[in-house]
Amino acid sequence: MLRAFLVEVATEEETVTNPLIPEFYDILWSGVIFVALLLVVWRVVVPRMYTALDARKDAIEGGLKRAEEAQAEAAATKGEYESQLAEARAEAGRIREQARVEGVAIVAEARETAQAEAARIAANAQVQIEAERAAALVSLRAEVGSLALDLASGVIGEALSDDKKSTALVDRFLADLESSEKAAK
Repeated sequence: MLRAFLVEVATEEETVTNPLIPEFYDILWSGVIFVALLLVVWRVVVPRMYTALDARKDAIEGGLKRAEEAQAEAAATKGEYESQLAEARAEAGRIREQARVEGVAIVAEARETAQAEAARIAANAQVQIEAERAAALVSLRAEVGSLALDLASGVIGEALSDDKKSTALVDRFLADLESSEKAAK
């Protein structure tokens, strides 16, 4: 039995090959499967991958282009807004200046109107004062004349009934009174 075992072991050693090196048929079928998989990947997967990468590249480039266009449009809009803002500020300055000029003109016109009205009121008052003074003088002359005639009648003892004479006497008396008043000044 030992002998049979040793023969068996010896024959096994001769037929035993290196376990790291596969058999030829394994290498052949593995090569066929590898080539088939390579063809499937090359014909199906790679074109789809290129299509997806191209679509992604186009999307990124399109996004960048749209972003650049949007940025350019925003810059143009900002420039337009700033120019409109500058125009609005200039217009506001012109309006303020015009309002200031108009305000000065209105104040000057109101001042002139007030001065003219004050002068008219003063002139009317002066005319009224002169009219009242003249009326007072006439009234005073008449009263002073009548009082003077009454006094003179009482001093003389006779009635001075001649109107012409009495009026002339009163006028002369008042004229003398006024002349003596002017001489005193």
